[in-house]
Amino acid sequence: MERIKIKVINRSNNPLPEYETPSAAGMDVRARLSEPVVLKPLQRALIPTGLFIELPHGYECQMRPRSGLALRSGISLVNTPGTVDSDYRGEIGAIVINLSDTDFTINDGDRICQMVITTYTRAEWEPVERLDKTVRGDGAFGHTGID
Repeated sequence: MERIKIKVINRSNNPLPEYETPSAAGMDVRARLSEPVVLKPLQRALIPTGLFIELPHGYECQMRPRSGLALRSGISLVNTPGTVDSDYRGEIGAIVINLSDTDFTINDGDRICQMVITTYTRAEWEPVERLDKTVRGDGAFGHTGID
């Protein structure tokens, strides 16, 4: 497993994101709020984290929902995964949405999402007139049946 150092500024009073288990891919990220935010059903809000990072070129930071929060409370992220590019230097925020039928309150320090740091590949287009044939071909959604 590769390890990299990432420069970080933490303008919150919360601990830095950390891995909860030795094999965890994502680190829990906490809300930085001066007062609680109440999300009504189907309401969304940009929740600040107080985190500013400097990723090495070739890396991205993905913001993803926390599965327990999604299952128990219906809380997710609107654009998931949200991508933080290596040249972004602003505060990281999470666009949180309440998909439940009851109000949900986010307080300062609440774990609102998880962050995954990963490498990415840049594509170069190669225009062609034809693509190689496969067994699937142009079969789309559900083409292999319901099982």
